[in-house]
Amino acid sequence: MQLANFYGSRSGGLRTAIDRWGAGYVAAGHEVVLVVPGSGSTHGTLASGVDLITVPAPLLPATGGYRVIPPGRVTDVLAGLRPDAVEVSDRITLRTIGRWAREHDVHSTMVSHERLDRLLGMAMPVPAARRLADVANADTAATFDTVVCTTAFAAVEFTRVGAQNLRRAPLGVDLAMFAPEHADPGRFRAAGEILMVHCGRLSVEKRSGRSVAALRRLRRSGAPVRLVIAGDGPRRPALERAARGLPVTFLGHVPDRRTIASLLATADVSMAPGPHETFCLSALESLASGTPVVGSRTSAVGGVIGDEGGTVADNDDAQFAAAVSRVLDVPRASRETAARSRAARYSWSASVDTMIDVHAGAAG
Repeated sequence: MQLANFYGSRSGGLRTAIDRWGAGYVAAGHEVVLVVPGSGSTHGTLASGVDLITVPAPLLPATGGYRVIPPGRVTDVLAGLRPDAVEVSDRITLRTIGRWAREHDVHSTMVSHERLDRLLGMAMPVPAARRLADVANADTAATFDTVVCTTAFAAVEFTRVGAQNLRRAPLGVDLAMFAPEHADPGRFRAAGEILMVHCGRLSVEKRSGRSVAALRRLRRSGAPVRLVIAGDGPRRPALERAARGLPVTFLGHVPDRRTIASLLATADVSMAPGPHETFCLSALESLASGTPVVGSRTSAVGGVIGDEGGTVADNDDAQFAAAVSRVLDVPRASRETAARSRAARYSWSASVDTMIDVHAGAAG
């Protein structure tokens, strides 16, 4: 059974990871049930063969429509279906599932899709955030059989509290869907323009405003740059105000993955300014599309893109603009080859195999 909050029609990397893992489990012969929040109770089956159950859950304010499941409603489902293993993708209301699983002799896995210490640090002094996160993370590591992190950056807060049950499971990318040949220059920019793309949720932790600020600086320097932003969220009105007078196109939420693939392949550079990203799947999809990435130095993006897939910058508007210029100094053919080569290191099949091994309770 997979359990998740923040899973919906507008979700990004978290939903992609859960769906790809679930499809892989089904293909390997396992029965999979996915439980997510919704406005009411429903039961259906995804195209992958995963059974999908939604349970009534309240809206979380200021998140643009996300819901969180009250823990008691999940344990009712768990008690009825009695899974062999549970995979939890949530650090808020579903943290208690580890205890339930231990009491009922069910193997439990927590997937850490974010850094709790970084998120708390956005709302309180950093030392206090770190202390609070350490308490929560020590409890998580003690109550779940395994804690899965997608990168070394994501694992830092668990190694800090001495967790001994960590596993690494990098995400993957579809190299056929995300590929340079899907570029469509006439669709997203005019002739002669340089195309920057920002693909992701427009929320405060993603720092999407930095992409707009970098564009402004590049335009002032005379660079014919256009920015296309694919994604929606609570920060969109503020971003639209900041982008007035600039060549910025807001696509909003784009449900068609083929459109996203075409946009990423067409771009000259992809922006990932979020300082707390624990993986950034859109960055990996950009690399697969042959497009280099400029990411935050304080996130996991640098480890994903490596030296060949772009560069990282300090969390400063001027530094991001300068990093974009450095990337564009490399000939496009060379950028494309290097980015694509880096992406080829990541596969969904390897990620699924690791997760199946985790759920089998294997030591590691």
